[in-house]
Amino acid sequence: MMDREQLGGFAADVAGKVAPIANAGEEGRVNRRLIRALADEGLLGALFPRRAGGTRDEGVSAVDLCVVREALGRASTKAENAVAIQTLGAYPIVLAGSDEAAAWYAGPVARGETVAAFALTEPGAGTDAGALTLQAERDGKGYRLSGTKVFISNAPDADVYTIFARTTPRAGTKGITAFIVSADAKGLSGTALQLLSAHPIGRLELDGVFVPEQQVLGEVDGGFKLAMRTLDLFRPSVGASVVGMAQAALDAAIGHAGSREAFGRPIKDFQAVSHQLAEMATRLEAARALVYAAAEAYDRGDRHVARRSAMAKLFATETAQQVIDVAIQVHGAVALERGHLLEHLYREVRAPRIYEGTSEIQREIIARDLFRDRDRPGPASAV
Repeated sequence: MMDREQLGGFAADVAGKVAPIANAGEEGRVNRRLIRALADEGLLGALFPRRAGGTRDEGVSAVDLCVVREALGRASTKAENAVAIQTLGAYPIVLAGSDEAAAWYAGPVARGETVAAFALTEPGAGTDAGALTLQAERDGKGYRLSGTKVFISNAPDADVYTIFARTTPRAGTKGITAFIVSADAKGLSGTALQLLSAHPIGRLELDGVFVPEQQVLGEVDGGFKLAMRTLDLFRPSVGASVVGMAQAALDAAIGHAGSREAFGRPIKDFQAVSHQLAEMATRLEAARALVYAAAEAYDRGDRHVARRSAMAKLFATETAQQVIDVAIQVHGAVALERGHLLEHLYREVRAPRIYEGTSEIQREIIARDLFRDRDRPGPASAV
């Protein structure tokens, strides 16, 4: 296996190779040529185990996921987005599916042949995922799914969805089950949504979609735990992706400050500029350290993984938005022109403070874990 530096360099090289394909895709829709190119270059397969069509002995480590997403976030947000959604959509199958399910459903995703999506959010259940209402009613040797999912990345273009539905009414988080649903299932339809940043994202409608019991992921009523297990793996890497974006913005601002002159000297000589950049560089380095500490904790199986993942996502996403905002201020109006790197990053960096758990819910996760420690007998443990 490659070490961190080699893996990051490999991801950056792949981003450069696929850039023309990434830029040629239709905004707001899945770029299948890009996904296939990422697989053909070996990057997608490097994030999946062999039992799921990849090249790893086991599932991806949180650290390796962070390394790849940081490198891609710095080099190509379109490639980063494609890799992130493919892996997020397929990894519940990798984590909880049988070897047969992993090979059949996740294998083609790792090879870039099919497109995956993770479908948890509903119109009335976003931050409070335990409040989801999409119904899964028992029907012979399977279930009938009815309801709506919204803000689902890769919808409605995905080929396979991991869909979370309610199997036990009024049971909160303990009554949710995960299902593998093929896009060609009768009764499944969807529409694309247009957001601030043109990612492939949409709405799904399920009208009595039949799902055989063999396509239940994990245990019945155990779907919420699977969703959280998946998100704990991916949350530090959300932080890593925006650290990459922010690093690209900071690099651009440093270059601009050294070459742009005002009042007869480079603007880097003005303390108002140089000290802002020094502050942002420091915050960014702190965010990076927190992200990789959380990823390492996940890989070790530490007790406070949820808290660490929440801290990493919270601090990194909030910091990245600050860094990119300062970079734009240093550049001035030119950075607001459509197509400028910083204009692009400014739109890209906003959504990560919301998806996979808002900043507010990350603070709630952290606070609950702090007080859980306080109420537990014995000495308080370290973070």
